[in-house]
Amino acid sequence: MSPGTLTVALAQISPVWLDREATVKKVADWIDQAADRGAKLVAFGETLLPGYPHWLGHTGGAEFDSKVQKELHAHYLDQAVDLDAGHLEIVSERAKEHGIHVMVGCFERPGDRGGHTGYCSLVSIDAAGLIQNVHRKIMPTYEERLSWGTGDGHGLRVFPVGPFKVGGLNCWENWIPLLRTALYGQGENLHVAVWPGSPRLTRDITRFMALEGRSFVLSVSGVLRREDIPESVPHRELILASVPDVLASGGSCIAAPTGEWIIDPADDQEQLLVAELSLRTVYEERQNFDPAGHYSRPDVVQLYVNRDRQSILAEEPEADE
Repeated sequence: MSPGTLTVALAQISPVWLDREATVKKVADWIDQAADRGAKLVAFGETLLPGYPHWLGHTGGAEFDSKVQKELHAHYLDQAVDLDAGHLEIVSERAKEHGIHVMVGCFERPGDRGGHTGYCSLVSIDAAGLIQNVHRKIMPTYEERLSWGTGDGHGLRVFPVGPFKVGGLNCWENWIPLLRTALYGQGENLHVAVWPGSPRLTRDITRFMALEGRSFVLSVSGVLRREDIPESVPHRELILASVPDVLASGGSCIAAPTGEWIIDPADDQEQLLVAELSLRTVYEERQNFDPAGHYSRPDVVQLYVNRDRQSILAEEPEADE
């Protein structure tokens, strides 16, 4: 790898759907593959751990007090990622072993919100194996709100990976201008967008974000077919009777700061996409447009960002004795 460059990998894979432990092991194996190909950053799709809630739109997910929906939701919560319980320890160990930064989408069940609601979270683990950032999706999309809680601004942060400053957002968050601006203002020049899986989702917005931010943009998706649904999933026959043959169809891709494709949206196969990115290209494209620098007017328009981690409990400060 040349100075000022970074080799990145997009792991477009299917989960062992709704099986956290088996999917964690699969993620670890693909981290090994990314490291073997020289990557120093590898990213995985939205809520890959333990899987995206595809059943909601096909089995009457909005039916109130449905026993079927309750049982599916309970199973999903049981398989969610609890960071405090060490569910990503294997991933952290592989990151440290290989000196590779890992970004993985998780259905997270955090104790700081009571431990009984899950959030669509993008977890970033640094090359030392430490959890560096957890961004909870600000607003779940459409039927996702039947399953995921709403997040906060705590994870709207960028962090160094090699010569780059990296930020990330979940799925349709990437369409929200103010969220993108919150990352631009911190110097983001490599953006990671994670998706459940579809070229329809990634084809337009990936190039647009690259042009707007004059940054590299990685869109990372999952894949899932009917035959990937394990027998362990509750109400499997009901789900199989209503879902299409392909539930998540890939579309992972990389766009350059020029808006040109480095890697076109991929087909619906499991695959590892690898590219070397040069920071110099960012510098070249920022010459004529920099949305948070010389082409901004903070005296006219500024963005306020609340990065507090939200909780139902707020402790009062102790009184001075």
